[in-house]
Amino acid sequence: MENVIIVPCYNEGNRMPVKNYCNFLENEENCVLVFANDGSTDHTDQVLKNIKALFPTKVKIINLPKNVGKAQTIQVATLQCLKQFTGVKKIGYLDADLATSLEEWLLIANNINDNIIFAFGSRISKIDNNIRRKNYRHYLGRVIATAISTLLKLHVYDSQCGCKIFRKDAAENIFQELFISKWLFDVEIFFRLKNIFGSEKMKNICREIPLQEWQDVEESKVHFTYFFRLWYDLFLINKKYNNAAKKVTR
Repeated sequence: MENVIIVPCYNEGNRMPVKNYCNFLENEENCVLVFANDGSTDHTDQVLKNIKALFPTKVKIINLPKNVGKAQTIQVATLQCLKQFTGVKKIGYLDADLATSLEEWLLIANNINDNIIFAFGSRISKIDNNIRRKNYRHYLGRVIATAISTLLKLHVYDSQCGCKIFRKDAAENIFQELFISKWLFDVEIFFRLKNIFGSEKMKNICREIPLQEWQDVEESKVHFTYFFRLWYDLFLINKKYNNAAKKVTR
């Protein structure tokens, strides 16, 4: 199985476009979907079982006993998949609501090769794509993204897009350690890559790919109040990874 797509799920029973998942699984032979159920308390588990019943060889379900947050859910699922699917070449994750489609995930994954170890989607609105975001999310996101890019000292437009793909060896390095933040773990991924490879090399081995389509789903899992907490998370992330970088350079 060449491609593994991890889909973190927490109370997604009413949000998951089941038909889209089924259509994808019917047509795609070289991919496995791994639903990582993060202690959901609604009927998410039954929705996932229904999909797996239709495609038993193409779907894996990982059930976490309690809610631990998106970061740890993806980490646990990634490590399990790397151990189980020995033939995997590319592994990554995608939001359960499919704001970005599974098909587009595969298109972005095509950028992974002998030279490119990490590719990620970017919600850049252009004349030739269809990026539909709520205004408040867009402007709030730009403030956060600018702060993140400044801390990283890298020109990353959209570090928080939920569509990311890694070459197997890169994932093995990046996901071994727990993340600090439940929601800003994407930032930690960039810091880990930077500390391993350095800023200049990252420009050659990473690709930020503008999405063809994105549509914000009405209900967000991230509460508006987290806007205030995230600055503290960014402080902790910056402190940890910059200290780690200093130790490496000594």
